[in-house]
Amino acid sequence: MLKNHLRRDLQWLKRQARKDRRITVGLLAGLLGAWVHQVPAAGEVSSSPVLLVISAVLAVGSGAAWLLSAYLVSRTLRVRREPAEELRWIARIGQGKEWAFCSLSAYVAWHLLQFVTALLLG
Repeated sequence: MLKNHLRRDLQWLKRQARKDRRITVGLLAGLLGAWVHQVPAAGEVSSSPVLLVISAVLAVGSGAAWLLSAYLVSRTLRVRREPAEELRWIARIGQGKEWAFCSLSAYVAWHLLQFVTALLLG
């Protein structure tokens, strides 16, 4: 009976991890598209050096979190053979999702900084 519960719990975790992986891949693709769309327009705004440094730190932080998330999600593509590997697979997907949302947060902060800067200087 305990083995059935463990098997059922592992199956539920794997289903949830597959959903999380789809969410993460969609989020990463959306962030990449947003950055490609936003970065050329951001170069037009001239502002103080402090704001430029903050903007650069947010952009680099978002990019680093995006790369880490993409790395963790790409590590989940290979076949898993043992339950311990499946648990590591589930954990990697969870970590990838967390880093994708960190990247999204940095992107939103960067976007708000650009917006407020344009309002105050424009």
